[in-house]
Amino acid sequence: MTKGRAEAFSDGVLAIIITIMVLELKVPEGSSFSNLTPLIPKVISYILSFIYVGIYWNNHHHLFQAIHKVNGKLLWANLFLLFCLSLIPFTTAWMGENHISAHPVILYGINLFACAIAFTILEKVSIKYEGKESDIGKAVGNHLKEYLSLFFYVVGIFLAFVYPVAGICCYVIVAFIWLVPDTRIEKNLK
Repeated sequence: MTKGRAEAFSDGVLAIIITIMVLELKVPEGSSFSNLTPLIPKVISYILSFIYVGIYWNNHHHLFQAIHKVNGKLLWANLFLLFCLSLIPFTTAWMGENHISAHPVILYGINLFACAIAFTILEKVSIKYEGKESDIGKAVGNHLKEYLSLFFYVVGIFLAFVYPVAGICCYVIVAFIWLVPDTRIEKNLK
């Protein structure tokens, strides 16, 4: 099977996820900048989640540049990633609506952790299908960023029980780790 439909479907789902997130930002009553103050937690949550969805879109794009064909297992792994990502608007809204309190920050961290696991599964299924000597097999070797991400997600989840802002800080650290695009695939394809 070719990969084009999987890429197009994934792009569409990611676009819908971003659209749903922005729809949660309701226009406040009043025309003063002070009327925007209650929206600050929602805007912070939205910005962080937009960055995360952008990071996943970017890495998904690079991953599919190295994948040459797909099978049923790869399609299901991709759907699992999209499912985890599709929960981001809900966890983002709950976290922003509740002013970044403990339980929403914990659930948001669990959601991000699930997305990371799902992306790892997609990578592994891709490598298994195409082989270790394939473009994707050669490109994905060093997993330092992945391990650091999982570490910070777990730390953030546990910190959020006591100090939710510290949990958010851990999630921001992971976003900064991934803001520099993963160049392993680009370097291997050159």
